[in-house]
Amino acid sequence: MEPRVAELKQKIEDILSPFGFEIYPFQVAWYNELLPPAFHLPLPGPTLAFLVLSTPAMFDQALKPFLESHYLQPLTDPVDQCVGYHLRRVIERFPELQMEVIADYEVHPNRRPKILAQTAAHVAGAAYYYQRRDVEDDPWGTQHIAGVCIHPRFGGWFAIRGVVLLPGITVPDLPHRKPPDCVPGRADRITLLEGFNFHWQDWTYRDAVTPQERYSEEQKAYFSTPPAERLALLGLAQPSEEPNTTLPECPFPMLTKPQIPSKAGSWLSPSVSPTVSPVP
Repeated sequence: MEPRVAELKQKIEDILSPFGFEIYPFQVAWYNELLPPAFHLPLPGPTLAFLVLSTPAMFDQALKPFLESHYLQPLTDPVDQCVGYHLRRVIERFPELQMEVIADYEVHPNRRPKILAQTAAHVAGAAYYYQRRDVEDDPWGTQHIAGVCIHPRFGGWFAIRGVVLLPGITVPDLPHRKPPDCVPGRADRITLLEGFNFHWQDWTYRDAVTPQERYSEEQKAYFSTPPAERLALLGLAQPSEEPNTTLPECPFPMLTKPQIPSKAGSWLSPSVSPTVSPVP
């Protein structure tokens, strides 16, 4: 890895890692070359970008302290607002750099996703994006099968949160790190994709590999609970009806997450583990 990329990566990790996030550098070209022009990031190919994902530790290390701080009231989407808060800290740490954050759920006015997060995770080497095309002689006929990313250490117990783009910083010699193929067998890939598409509620697809860490029972209960009831589940007061004037700005708009069932195949699937399900 180029020294300046390694240095910048370390500085960003120093900000985010204590709160349960991981980052992975990639070139915009690696992402764009897998997609048709309509989905390209409009930057030169060698432009540096970082993928940001959350691990199971994010719930205790970032989300719960964020909620308890009451910095954001009313809370519309606590997880997205928490992630936005921490990514803003990254931007503020580097005022000399031009940075653009794209959250995993952001869409253009025509509802086309601004980033295909699973494709970004694959090209960044963070998690292997398993798709129907990865199963030889698949058994699904005309059924639509959405793809899913699997992390080599966390399996499906993680979530892709977005990308940080750095226009003006080019890294033509950045080594391309391929994601580990941790579900190499045909039968295991079929089990994974069927679990994700048809049985996501039972959580088992996330154990496609033995994870280093899973979501805690409290975390699973939180994400399985209707959003309006989640604060009460943690023993926190419901947000006040009056907006809090201390609401900090976020680095990207807090949109409602679109539940977009992907009808496109291959790399065009916008689903982020999991968009098929409502649980991060």
